[in-house]
Amino acid sequence: MRLFGITIPDAKRVETSLTYFYGVGPTRAKAILKATKIPAEKRTKDLTQQEVGLIKEYIEKNFKIEGELRQAVKEDISMLKDIQTYRGVRHMRRLPVRGQRTKTNSRTVRGNVRKTAGSGKRKVELK
Repeated sequence: MRLFGITIPDAKRVETSLTYFYGVGPTRAKAILKATKIPAEKRTKDLTQQEVGLIKEYIEKNFKIEGELRQAVKEDISMLKDIQTYRGVRHMRRLPVRGQRTKTNSRTVRGNVRKTAGSGKRKVELK
């Protein structure tokens, strides 16, 4: 089954299947099912067209998901960059934004990826 351009697995429970959407986690999935009065134990393949329509309508009306949410996040980050906030500057410099240390542990973000080092001693060849 496809909803919002995402293929949802048929064999899983509806509660788990809804988390395949960007912006819908376990808590929000439970809230959606509670509002639409669909049992969480039901499998995705067992949903009727009417239930699928209810879920789709409820999500469209109440939440931003997928492309719309990604666009909103992108706009928020670009606004932070434009007004030169601390977080915006960290995004621009491609450094950790949420207070992580940078002396160690941020190699991948900084682009300073090193190969695993040996013991430091050169091995002497046997003659």
